[in-house]
Amino acid sequence: MHRRIGLAFQLCGKMAVAGAEPQILVQYLVLRKDLSQAPFSWPAGALVAQACHAATAALHTHRDHPHTAAYLRELGRMRKVVLEAPDETTLKLLAETLQQKNIDHELWVEQPENIPTCIALRPYPKEEVNQYLKKFRLFK
Repeated sequence: MHRRIGLAFQLCGKMAVAGAEPQILVQYLVLRKDLSQAPFSWPAGALVAQACHAATAALHTHRDHPHTAAYLRELGRMRKVVLEAPDETTLKLLAETLQQKNIDHELWVEQPENIPTCIALRPYPKEEVNQYLKKFRLFK
């Protein structure tokens, strides 16, 4: 008799998990703020293009990861957060930290100028990566 009750609880538990809300995934981008200022003074469109390049590269490179696949299945629910790094040094230090912590990301380097411009992480649950990004503010 106890086995049947246990089986009933297992089945109910599986149904509850199956009906649970899907995990919220976010793709974070960290874009260099100094590129919008003198002496660089890149136009807004050029900066947007850098973020797009980095995001596309990260999605493509990590296309087989389950989080990326889930993120791309929900096109209407994509969440991206664009943060700003004050300069190249800060961006490179973040890239090193992410590499050391095994956080999947792409550092976009604009060619032929060879200028690091943006880091894009693959989609992650925000709880897994926010500790590495909390010192960066939203890009303005």
